[in-house]
Amino acid sequence: MFEGRPDRDAEVVFVGRSNVGKSTLMRELTGHQFETGGKPGVTRSPNFYDWAGDDFVLTDLPGFGFMSGVSEERREQIKTDVVQYIEKHADNILVGVLVVDGKSVVDIIDRHSGGDEVPHDVEMFHFLRDVGVPTVVAVNKMDKVDDRDERLNDLCDRLGLYPPWKQWRDTIAPISAKRGNIDALQEAVKTHLHDQKRDDLLKYFS
Repeated sequence: MFEGRPDRDAEVVFVGRSNVGKSTLMRELTGHQFETGGKPGVTRSPNFYDWAGDDFVLTDLPGFGFMSGVSEERREQIKTDVVQYIEKHADNILVGVLVVDGKSVVDIIDRHSGGDEVPHDVEMFHFLRDVGVPTVVAVNKMDKVDDRDERLNDLCDRLGLYPPWKQWRDTIAPISAKRGNIDALQEAVKTHLHDQKRDDLLKYFS
């Protein structure tokens, strides 16, 4: 189980497969430089960002799914640790952000659907909601997607949300972290913080 969490009551967590641009997004949000890897799975333990004076922490949880050079047993352990961390802190997590790669997410979901297999992204989306965490899907790398609306509608469909995606702006946030275009995510997160009467934290997403 992950250790080192700062003693903070309010938390926003970021989860997602390896290599979806989560670290780039965290850098864009926090202004902190830290290791991003060309190889999936560089982040093996959480990165915590807490601010002096505010009872708040932003947590970047390790990527799950395929990682080159990592055994399946270790991959499963990381995913289990992520799930257990969220379960343990669910009451303190104000928003859960599931980061996906806009270009490939629908294909990956389709490839792993069927039989008794539930795709990781779909499973994580429903898990966050099942434990009562307001959830935003940050659909990253949208600058590489041509059929934007169609792709986002397809993603909604796979997640069990009725298209069109534009009616889910507090849940589906198309972004391009590398290009600094994360407004849709910031707005969605702020909506959930406001709903939970935490306007004091909006400044972190402005």
